[in-house]
Amino acid sequence: MISCTEFIPAYSEFFRYLEERGGRDEVVRFWEYLSDNFLHNLRDLVTEHGLRGCWTYWSHTLNEEAAGFTMTLDEDAGEFSIVMHDCPSKGLLLGLEQMAPYHDYCGHCDVLYRRVLEPLGFECIADLSACDEARCSFVVRPLDR
Repeated sequence: MISCTEFIPAYSEFFRYLEERGGRDEVVRFWEYLSDNFLHNLRDLVTEHGLRGCWTYWSHTLNEEAAGFTMTLDEDAGEFSIVMHDCPSKGLLLGLEQMAPYHDYCGHCDVLYRRVLEPLGFECIADLSACDEARCSFVVRPLDR
């Protein structure tokens, strides 16, 4: 069986292809399509459980991907955060000699998850400044705090 990681270089090249054909807006439209059509589980968990739904969703997905991360849920403070120490997707891309990663590969995470969470009343703060080292962070807070 093919692992999901086998598709990571294809995703990166597809993002590049979309940008070459239609600009960055085309890439973002694709990410928005994915968010709208395939992240119902995140939407449902957060609708039902608030920030704890974020914890539940990412506990499963990040462990399934074998990511190196630290997650924190502080319901009293109204904050959920992920610090990605070792992103397996970007790490794989950075290790490939035959291709360079799409220049904004990590941007898909911000677009996908922000599009789900902001309409539910949360703000999302993504720090993608260390993506070239396969590291990032993502914080979710209620807008009304």
